[in-house]
Amino acid sequence: MTRQNTNHLRCPWATTEPAIAYHDKEWGVPVHDDRLLFEFLILEGAQAGLSWITILKKRENYRKAFDRFRAEKIAKYGARDVKRLLRNEGIVRNRLKIAAAIQNAKAFLAVRKEFGSFDAYLWSFVGGKPIQNRWRTMAKVPARTAESDAMSRDLLRRGFKFAGSTICYALMQATGMVNDHLVTCPRHVELGGKRSTIGDPKEGAAITSRAVFQNPTLAP
Repeated sequence: MTRQNTNHLRCPWATTEPAIAYHDKEWGVPVHDDRLLFEFLILEGAQAGLSWITILKKRENYRKAFDRFRAEKIAKYGARDVKRLLRNEGIVRNRLKIAAAIQNAKAFLAVRKEFGSFDAYLWSFVGGKPIQNRWRTMAKVPARTAESDAMSRDLLRRGFKFAGSTICYALMQATGMVNDHLVTCPRHVELGGKRSTIGDPKEGAAITSRAVFQNPTLAP
C-alpha cells in the first residue's frame, strides 16, 4: 500500500502516525504467535478508558517494562516489580491494570498448558479462521459480537482480568480473527475480504457500534 495513493481510501481512524503504520502493517493481520497474542491482550486491557493511539505510542515502553511480554517472567512479578512499574512514566501507571497483567500472565500459562497453545484456544472462538466482514462505514463496525461475548465469558471464568467483550473484540480485530477493514480500504482485500461491489452488502448483526478508533484493535 503506497501512502500517497491510499490516504483517501485507508480506514478513517488511521490518519496520523503511528496509527497509519499500524493500520497498514499490523491491524487485522492474523496472529498465531502466543507471545504476540499475549502482548495484544495486555495492551488492549491497558487501553481501557483511553485512546488506542496513546497505547501505540507507549508500546515499546511496555515491551521494555514487561520483559518483552514473556508471560513466564511476568507471572513471577512481585511487590517490587509492581512498585517499579508504577514509577515508570512510559506506561499507563494504573495499579489495577498492572495487577491484571500479572494475573493474566498466570492465567495465560494455565491456558497454554491445557490447550497446547494460547493460539489454539483464542482462535477456537472463530472456528480457526478469520471472520470476513464487509463494513462500508465505521458506524456499522460493532464494539462486540456473540464471539467476543463468548471469549470474554470464558477468559473471565479462567481468571483473566480486563477481558470484557469490547476488549476481546478489539483483540480479535487487532489479531486478524475478524477483518474489519472497510470494504473501501485496500487492506480489506489484501487480508482476504471480497472486493467491494455496488449495492449494500450483508453487514451482519452488531450488538453495539461506535467509532473504531476508540478501540480499533479488538486495537493498538
